[in-house]
Amino acid sequence: MNSDEKRGCECAPPQAESTPSGRIDRSLEESDTENPEASRMKRAAAKHLIERYYHQLTEGCGNEACTNEFCASCPGFRRMDNNAAAVKALELYKINAKLCDPHPSKKGTSSAYLENSAKGPHHNSACSDRKMNRKDLNPARDDFKDLNYLTEEKVYEILDICGEKEDYSPLIRVIGRVFSSTEGLVQSFRKSKHHTKEELKSLQAKDEDKDEDEKEKAACSATAMEEDSEASSSRTGEDSTQGDNNVTKLGPDEVSVDVEAVRRVYSKLLANEKVEAAFLNALVYLSPNVECDLTYHNVYSRDPNYLNLFVIVMENSNLHSPEYLEIALPLFCKAMSKLPLPALAKLARMWSHYSADQVRRMTETFQQLITYKVISNEFNGRNLVNDDDAVTAATKCLKIVYYANVLGGDLDIEHNEEEDEEPVPESSELTLQELLGEERRNKKGPRVDPLETELGVKTIDCRCPLIPFEEFVNEPLNDVLEMDKDYTFFKVETENKFSFMTCPFILNAVTKNLGLYYDNRIRMYSERRITVLYSLVQGQQLNPYLRLKVRRDHIIDDALVRLEMIAMENPADLKKQLYVEFEGEQGVDEGGVSKEFFQLVVEEIFNPDIGMFTYDETTKLFWFNPSSFETEGQFTLIGIVLGLAIYNNCILDIHFPMVVYRKLMGKKGTFRDLADSHPVLYQSLKETLEYEGNVEEDMMITFQISQTDLFGNPLMYDLRENGDKIPVTNENRKEFVAQYAEYMLNKSVEKQFKAFRRGFHMVTNESPLKYLFRPEEIELLICGSRNLDFQALEETTEYDGGYSKDSSIIKDFWETVHSFGEEQKRLFLQFTTGTDRAPVGGLGKLKMIIAKNGPDTDRLPTSHTCFNVLLLPEYSNKEKLRERLLKAITYAKGFGML
Repeated sequence: MNSDEKRGCECAPPQAESTPSGRIDRSLEESDTENPEASRMKRAAAKHLIERYYHQLTEGCGNEACTNEFCASCPGFRRMDNNAAAVKALELYKINAKLCDPHPSKKGTSSAYLENSAKGPHHNSACSDRKMNRKDLNPARDDFKDLNYLTEEKVYEILDICGEKEDYSPLIRVIGRVFSSTEGLVQSFRKSKHHTKEELKSLQAKDEDKDEDEKEKAACSATAMEEDSEASSSRTGEDSTQGDNNVTKLGPDEVSVDVEAVRRVYSKLLANEKVEAAFLNALVYLSPNVECDLTYHNVYSRDPNYLNLFVIVMENSNLHSPEYLEIALPLFCKAMSKLPLPALAKLARMWSHYSADQVRRMTETFQQLITYKVISNEFNGRNLVNDDDAVTAATKCLKIVYYANVLGGDLDIEHNEEEDEEPVPESSELTLQELLGEERRNKKGPRVDPLETELGVKTIDCRCPLIPFEEFVNEPLNDVLEMDKDYTFFKVETENKFSFMTCPFILNAVTKNLGLYYDNRIRMYSERRITVLYSLVQGQQLNPYLRLKVRRDHIIDDALVRLEMIAMENPADLKKQLYVEFEGEQGVDEGGVSKEFFQLVVEEIFNPDIGMFTYDETTKLFWFNPSSFETEGQFTLIGIVLGLAIYNNCILDIHFPMVVYRKLMGKKGTFRDLADSHPVLYQSLKETLEYEGNVEEDMMITFQISQTDLFGNPLMYDLRENGDKIPVTNENRKEFVAQYAEYMLNKSVEKQFKAFRRGFHMVTNESPLKYLFRPEEIELLICGSRNLDFQALEETTEYDGGYSKDSSIIKDFWETVHSFGEEQKRLFLQFTTGTDRAPVGGLGKLKMIIAKNGPDTDRLPTSHTCFNVLLLPEYSNKEKLRERLLKAITYAKGFGML
């Protein structure tokens, strides 16, 4: 045996002495045929050899006259960085290259490894035993200066060494160096290469024992080193093919970092106060470099593994602590917000696999920063919160978590309503850019979030998110947001001004409604202006408003004829400000007359005697009548009315199930929607799905269903061709239930709903309504809040004409109102404001005025519903006040309302 062969055998474990070291690869491949202990020993030997080659390439043997071309001590050796050395070490191991004996003067880790291998079988088996290995390494690795990236094993090794000495400064220095380095952090905590089925079988026995599991991690570190080196070579350009292959192995929602290992490391290290500060300081140093990389160097497109950095930092459970909120977290959020769209999408996909608690932790981290910055600064019309980099960056980061929350929830991306065959005509409105003298930048149509498009998912697709959507709303931010200016930034879309309307999840319904109000008013102003221009240029009649003149006794006919004419001739007129006039009645429509008009139209159309809608006594909800005799125009009218109510900021007393609003937003009704709209049918179908017996024999139902028309006659419908001959069985019952729901919620009312939706879109097609609001918020916009808090109304009410909140009659008035029952309170609200619902945000958002209307008298109180003003005479006592007020609100419809 020559000297080279002797050196090769010296490092092999005794169990492998009979086999040439060059055959270790083959023996590892055949590990599934051996006992687990032998397999473990051979893996440890492989790991040991690779580490020896690595130290030989980076440190050398210490002999200045060394002739080994693969040794750093050789005079002709070309120095390489640690990543390249890791790759080369693997190559040398595979070809069984020459290994040097460490020179006696060499005091490095290589000598420690050699001593271990030379001590015999028992000591050699300890090469995978962490404690003994660390004691041997301790004298040589106190500074860990050559450690440029971390693995879980290396962290535990250093932690144990520091614990024995009770000196954590080496660990602090390592964390400071690695966690402040983009390259170091990107390379750290990589996943091990996936095992083959045969390898997994041989490893199963090890999972039963915790110590054996630890040893397996050590044995697998060689393959982890291989992945590290491949990724690094793609970064340095030394072996781009290897790097690309490593990247392509990852799925669209996968990263190469071992998240579970990172969590275990953090749980160990963050418990140590001495170590915790190192993470904070490292993040402060790291973040500006990351921001620079992403802004100027396009680093993510060159190395997708760069995303590992953000994954690792976000696993730090202390990010929301006060120490981070001041400097570190704002800097990191600013860097993170610079990620390109594909990287944001990949983060969202990856985080969507996290648990609800983990998503909530990340949500709270960004929310804490936003709240801290909002509270610690004084934002106003001059100092806008939109200009605060920390708040805007944290909001952009929160958007990633929001979409992860959507993706990780209960998704339904299939059942979508078909688009209208005929597109809704666009209005001729001037956009805000044009009004400001700028050219139009985007085509008309609803705005879509770019990240939403990249992910291929919408908020409406999510039936149930991982955590409630409400947890993403930041109330302190809503309180200081100047919505008029934010809306301007949203509409103009300048790059240097951030609009929170681009992240509607963080806004509450009140704030979003204000943004919608500004959009509607701008559009109304645009229509008025263009009308004036047309009248001047073309000599057309000046008609800047949507005027409706109706008779009380024929309100539906008059409104239907007028609105149908407008819809056919110029749909853009529907976007003008509504102006209603009742024939034969005096009164200027400042909003109150419109409120009454809407209320009367709704009462008429939803009258069960007309037959347009059916009413369910149990749910108190309306549904489209599939056998209605009314024309499609009637359903188009109610759709227009709903759109106009939103557009003109009016509340309607409409009671639809939630599926109607989901359908308006573009989703079809499915089986689960029946729970809200048809609860009895839902329960019956649910029992069919859950029935444990034989459905065909016990229930004897087929794919033919029956309904009754307006006159009680049965109508049969086949869910499948010849449905009466197809029995429902245990195998096809899911199909039966799905088709039953499809018929009830979609097919049977298709004609009526399409007309209804078309009318709604005539008014709202260019509005940011879909972009800003979820279905439940659309219902709130149209119907208002059912929760009537009269205490909040009292606190916000203003007084005029000599009254104040301390006036004795005002005190009597509120005592009287608070003593009313629920129905009387609704009548009072109807009398004073024109509707019995609270606006979005509750009665506290309703600015009511109580004005003095003369001295004591027998006259009844009156109201200006358009201004929410109650005219109250100064009655002599509380009893008279109560009697007069009750009579006024009880007999007020069509009387006493101006």
